[in-house]
Amino acid sequence: MIRDITIGQYYQTDSPLHKMDPRVKLVGTMLYIVSLFLFSKAAPYMLAVLFLAAVIKVSKVPFGFMVRGLKTIVYLLLITAGFNLFLTQGEVIVKFWIFTITKEGLKNAIFIAVRLVLLIIGSSLMTLTTTPNQLTDGMEKLLHPLQKLKVPVHEISMMMSIALRFIPILLEETDKIMKAQMARGADFESGNLFKKIKAMVPLLVPLFISAFRRANDLAMAMEARCYHGGEGRTKMKPLQYQKRDRIAYLVLVLYLIAIVALGKLLPF
Repeated sequence: MIRDITIGQYYQTDSPLHKMDPRVKLVGTMLYIVSLFLFSKAAPYMLAVLFLAAVIKVSKVPFGFMVRGLKTIVYLLLITAGFNLFLTQGEVIVKFWIFTITKEGLKNAIFIAVRLVLLIIGSSLMTLTTTPNQLTDGMEKLLHPLQKLKVPVHEISMMMSIALRFIPILLEETDKIMKAQMARGADFESGNLFKKIKAMVPLLVPLFISAFRRANDLAMAMEARCYHGGEGRTKMKPLQYQKRDRIAYLVLVLYLIAIVALGKLLPF
């Protein structure tokens, strides 16, 4: 389960999406997530699914590898859909014991589940096709105008990039600690919810110690290299828009126009 988390990981392959400017991928991901919450109709979501499928095809990232990340949100998905299914007022479809399923609740549960799935896959696609260094450069470039308001843009971008980079590292560390504890007789699977939470204590303590140690080592390494923020620093590879990036922006605009048109014009 730990290795199934795909957010923060990078999948190395040669694809047009990997070569694209990170600013395009950041903006595209944000706009795609926004588009998922514009409407609660079937037609816009069908277009969103087709658009995401086309982008995955262009990325050359195996679909099975990407879907693996959904295993980690199964419980969140079920809980969220369950709350919407049973607690939404409206036209009653089925009623048994203390549970009531309404037409509006069923509709909300389906749309919430689809939104979560598309959101996770879309976010994972950005990190799978963009290295942490590219993400840092892209975020810093996008947030550059905020420097006029004395916002520490470089430091914020660096922190976000380090946080994303630490996700796969900590997941790997968690997997190693879990296997070591299981070899010593620890049981993380059996028992009720409270027993499972209690069994996680021998896992969390060494994980936190390891995380603080890594953070301290990183801070010392940055200090040893005379890192003092982004002021006066230059880029080895400055970001410049290419023809493919402008085409990607055009495709994004057309996608937004199409999804708004479908949501406004079609009744379903």
